[in-house]
Amino acid sequence: MPRQCDLTGKKANNAYAVSHSHRRTKKLQEANLQEKRVWWSQGNRWVKLRLSTKAIKTLERKGLAAMAKEAGINLNKY
Repeated sequence: MPRQCDLTGKKANNAYAVSHSHRRTKKLQEANLQEKRVWWSQGNRWVKLRLSTKAIKTLERKGLAAMAKEAGINLNKY
């Protein structure tokens, strides 16, 4: 399973770590992912998802069903 948000698709970003002398080395900026159990009211059960913290904040505002429909995800598989 890739290290990626289930709802938004956020994943790692390639970047440079720049030292004081301005030497650049490659690094990987991982997304801040959290394992979260979310109540799915239409399915009447808990769904365990790997979400970014930004997705968790948006989830509280929009709701799980709306975000899953937007992302094209079938929640019966989770």
